[in-house]
Amino acid sequence: MTVDLTIVIPAYNEERRLAPTLEAIRAYLDKAANTAGAAEAADAGAQPPQWELIVVDDGSTDRTADIAAEAAAADPRIQLLRGGRNRGKGHALRQGVLASYGRRVLVTDADLAAPIEELEALEKALADGHAAAVGSRARPGATIGVHQHRLRELLGRGGNFLIRTVAVPGIRDTQCGFKLFDGDRARAAFAASRLTGWGIDVEILHHFDRQGWPVAEVPVRWSHQEGSKVRPADYVRVLAEVTSLKTRAVRRTDLLVAGLFLAFATVLYSARWISPDHRYLPHSLQDQNQWEWFFEVTAHNIGHLQNPLFTHLQNAPDGVNLMANTVMLGLSVPLAPVTWLFGPAVSLNLAMTGGLAATAFAWYWLIVRRLVRHRGAAALGAALAAFAPPMISHAHAHPNFIVLFMIPLIVDRALRLCEGRHVVRDGVVLGLFATYQIFLGEEPLLLAAMGMLLFTVAYAVVRRDVARAAWRPLARGTAIALTVCIPLIAFPLWWQFFGPQSYKSVLHGDNAGNSPLALLSFSERSLAGDAETASSLSMNPTEQNAFYGWPLIALALLIVVWLWRSAVVKALAFTAVAAAFLSLGPKFRIPLTDVVLSGPWALLADRPLFESVIESRVAMVCAPALGMLVALAVGELAARGAEGRPKWGRPFRYVGLAAVTAALLPLLPLPLKAVDRADVPAFIADGTWRSYVDTAAGETLVPVPLPDPAYAEALHWQTTADLGFRLPGGYFNGPWGPDRVGIYGASPRNTSNLLRDVRNSGRTVRITDAWRNAARVDLRYWNAGVLVLAPQAGDAALRSTVDDLLGQRAKWVDGVWIWDVHGGG
Repeated sequence: MTVDLTIVIPAYNEERRLAPTLEAIRAYLDKAANTAGAAEAADAGAQPPQWELIVVDDGSTDRTADIAAEAAAADPRIQLLRGGRNRGKGHALRQGVLASYGRRVLVTDADLAAPIEELEALEKALADGHAAAVGSRARPGATIGVHQHRLRELLGRGGNFLIRTVAVPGIRDTQCGFKLFDGDRARAAFAASRLTGWGIDVEILHHFDRQGWPVAEVPVRWSHQEGSKVRPADYVRVLAEVTSLKTRAVRRTDLLVAGLFLAFATVLYSARWISPDHRYLPHSLQDQNQWEWFFEVTAHNIGHLQNPLFTHLQNAPDGVNLMANTVMLGLSVPLAPVTWLFGPAVSLNLAMTGGLAATAFAWYWLIVRRLVRHRGAAALGAALAAFAPPMISHAHAHPNFIVLFMIPLIVDRALRLCEGRHVVRDGVVLGLFATYQIFLGEEPLLLAAMGMLLFTVAYAVVRRDVARAAWRPLARGTAIALTVCIPLIAFPLWWQFFGPQSYKSVLHGDNAGNSPLALLSFSERSLAGDAETASSLSMNPTEQNAFYGWPLIALALLIVVWLWRSAVVKALAFTAVAAAFLSLGPKFRIPLTDVVLSGPWALLADRPLFESVIESRVAMVCAPALGMLVALAVGELAARGAEGRPKWGRPFRYVGLAAVTAALLPLLPLPLKAVDRADVPAFIADGTWRSYVDTAAGETLVPVPLPDPAYAEALHWQTTADLGFRLPGGYFNGPWGPDRVGIYGASPRNTSNLLRDVRNSGRTVRITDAWRNAARVDLRYWNAGVLVLAPQAGDAALRSTVDDLLGQRAKWVDGVWIWDVHGGG
C-alpha cells in the first residue's frame, strides 16, 4: 500500500516530551484518515491515506529509545531507528528521511513547538505546486504563543539574516523545525546532504534552491518549549556549517575560471609586480604618482583620524577636495592596512590586479546566471568584457575604470527588480550597491546607467509584454534604492560639489570623441596593435577607449544576424551601436572626407554630470555588450553536434569557433610596459628635508618646478616621506577662476608659470624686479621653507633662473639643489 505521509522525528534525550508528541500526532493523523475514509466511502476500493512515523534516536542516554520502542510495538506504523552514538540532528534527519516511503515527508521536532494541526497549511502549499513548505515564525500571520529568551531570539534573527544572505535567499526562518517536502525530492536532497548538525535545514533548503524546486514559507502557530537542546554556541556552529556548505557548493569550473582571470591580470601587471616600489608604467604618464598619493593620503587621514574627504598636503595652502577627485575611498579605505605595512605602490598594484580579475569574474557570474549556462562560453564573454582594449588602456593608470566588479552586481539586482519577487529587499540591496560604487567611481556608474538605459529601451520595444509586467516593480525598487542611497551619499556629494575646493565641471577640450576609425583599429597593447596608428586616433595611451578591431565588429554583425530572433541579442546590438555612436562626440568627421556631422552627444554635452565626461569613454559600454554577444554565440555553437541536432551541426560549430578565435586573437592584450623608477633624492628619502622645513609652522617644501599634471614626481617624494611635508601645486582636479571651472592641477601663479615655462623650453628667462616681487608674494602665499631642484633635463636653466629670482645661489645637499627661504623669503 502506498504511504501518503511520512513523519520523521529526530530525538535526543526526549523522554519527557516524546510520548505526548507521538500520541498527539497519531491521534491527529487517525482522525484525518477517518475523515478522508468516510468522504471516499462511496468510491469502490478507496483507501484512507496511509502514514508512517519514524523516530530516529540520536544516541540518547535516557529512556527516549524505550519510549519509541513501546510506541512502535503498539502501532506498526511507528518505527524506531537507532543511531548509535550522538552525531547530531542532521545525521538523524538524514537517516529518517532516507528510510521513508511517503509521498510527502514531514520533519518535526520532538517538542512539537509547531502543533501538528499546522500540517494542513503546509499541505495546501504543496497542493499549490511547491516542492516544499517550511513553517515560519517570521512571516506575517505567524503566531508566537510563548517566546524564547530575548537573547535567543536576537541570535536567531541575526543568524537567519546571515543565512539568507549567504545560502538561502528569500527564506526568513530556516530553523523552524516544521517542514513538509515532496517525498522523492526530500530523499534526493537528504541523500546529497553532508552536514550532521543544526545546519542541515539550511543545506536542504539550499539544495532545493539550486535545483530550482519552489519552496513556500508558511506562517504557523509556534510556542517555545522548555528543554531545548540548542545552545548559544550552536548558532556559531550553524554559521560555520553554512559557510562550509557555501564553499563546497562552488563549482570547480568556477574556481578554475577565477584562477585564470587572476593569473591573466597578474601577467598583465607582471613587470610591476617584480618590484612595485621601483617600477613605473610609462604609459600611465603621471597618473601612477597621483594614484599612489591618493592611496597614501587616505591611509594617512584614517591613521590620524582626519577628514578623508579633504587634505592640505597637496596644493598648499588651499588644499584638495578628495571627494571631487578619483580617490576611490571604496578601495583606498579597506586597503589602508596594506598601505601602512607595504606602501601605496603595493596597494595600488593589488587594487588594479585584483580589481581587474574580480571584474572579469563578476561579468562571468552575471553571464552564467542570466544568459548562458555553458561555463566556457561565459568565461570567454567575460574575458572580453574585462580585458577589452579600452579596459587595458585604462589599466595603465585608471583603477576607477577597471575595478568594475560592482557593475554586474548592480545589473543583476536591477533584473531581479524586474522579476518583482522581492522588491523591497532587492531595492535596498541595489541602493547599497550603488552607494558603494559611488565610492569606487562615479563616472563608470554613470556610463553603466547609460548602458542599462539603452538596453532597457531596446528590450522594452521588442518585448512589450515583459516591459508591461516589469516596469512597476522596477520603478518601485528604484525608488527604494534611491531612498537608501541618497541619505548615505548626501554629505559626501555635498562636499564634492559645494565643499572647499569644489568645482563645476572639468574641461577636456575639443576632439575628445572617438574617430569612427578608432572603433575598427587595434590598440597599442593588443597583439595586432600599432602604436603609431593608435596614438593618432586617441588622446593619449590611457584613453584608447575603442579599438575593438574590424574582425570583432564583423563577428558581432554576423552573430546579430544569426541570432536575430532573440530579444536579448537585439537589445545588446542596439546598446553597442548606440554607445559607439555616442562616443563619437558632439561632432565627428567621416573618415577620408572633409564631411563633419553632428553626433547625438551634442544633446548631452552641456548637461550636468555629462559635461565632465570624456565622451570617447562611452565606447567602453560596448565591451560587456560585445562580450555577451560572443558568449551567446559560443554557447549556441557548443550545443551544435549534440544528440538530436542536425548532422551538419558539428562542422558549423567548428567553423563558428574558428571565426570567434580569429576575431578575438588580435585583441589579446600584451603585458603592460614598465621601466625602472627614478630614485627619490637622498635629501627626501633620508629625511634631510626636516632641517629646512618647519612643519609645526606650516611651512611647505617647494619642488622646482612645482608639481603639475605633466610632471608629478614630487608626489612620489611626498609618499616616500610618509606625507611628512606639504606641497604647493600638484596633480588633482580643482577650481579655477571666479566661475570655479575644473582644471587639472593648482590655479596658476606667476612663479609656477615661470618655472614651468623654463622647464619646457630649457632656456633661462631674464628676471625683472616684477618677477622678483611676484616670487616673494608667491613664496609667502605658499609659506615656503625650502625650494628643491632634483637633477633633471634642463636643470641648469632652472637653477640659474631661481638663483636670479631669489638673489641667492643654490646649495648642493644630499643629491639636490636647495634654496633656504624660511618664512617665504
